Amino acid sequence: MNILNRDLTTEKDGIPGYIAQPARGGRSPGILIVHHHYGLTGHLKSFACSLAEFGYVTVIPDLYELLGAPEPYSVHTGSEVQAKTTDGQFVQVIDQGWRHLLGRGDVDAGRVGVAGFCMGGRIAIHFVAATPSVRAFVGYYPSVRDEPPSERRPRHPCEVAREIKCPSLIYYGAKDHVAPVRIQERLWKSFIDNGQRLEWHFFPHAGHGFALADGDCYDPNLASLVWPLTADFLARELQEPER
Repeated sequence: MNILNRDLTTEKDGIPGYIAQPARGGRSPGILIVHHHYGLTGHLKSFACSLAEFGYVTVIPDLYELLGAPEPYSVHTGSEVQAKTTDGQFVQVIDQGWRHLLGRGDVDAGRVGVAGFCMGGRIAIHFVAATPSVRAFVGYYPSVRDEPPSERRPRHPCEVAREIKCPSLIYYGAKDHVAPVRIQERLWKSFIDNGQRLEWHFFPHAGHGFALADGDCYDPNLASLVWPLTADFLARELQEPER
């Protein structure tokens, strides 16, 4: 399928970020990507283009620009932004991208999902739980740590995940240095408790960030393996009429 792709700007589009979309008429299902702590990188844009080739209007809002982080961004920007941004503030700026996506004339607002990577997977749990209109959630190794409540993070994702009202697909590895296996197990139980359809894939040799080349432990073979799983899950949850 032919696609169109470009950067989004606040001046022209109302939000900063990136969009990849099928080059066809009519309304398509949509996907909002919540980027990792590296920001809106080239490989993440490539992932959006792959989704567009499968028929999804895919938007990645630039959370750092929406939060007012100074440019140029560096490898440290994600840590600096997280150190001073509450989960509630993250949810608010993600919602700006969500409203942009749902308001597009080429998007079927009843068939829109969310995918989050790393940091984006963690804060996407909060956003999806707070947004009943999300039809499907894909979490690539959400950065869920073993940490007590704080002013910036008053509710742990293991608590929040119980409130999600859509099917979810989650990926983790045993060698994840951010979310250790004991935390993954707690999070898995919370997703089970929300009563929605769940696919949980655990890879004993995978580390954190295995699915994107700018991740911490990129594994191209594993990234190629999980892509069909993602495509199949999204096709079942977003390409078909709501059940």
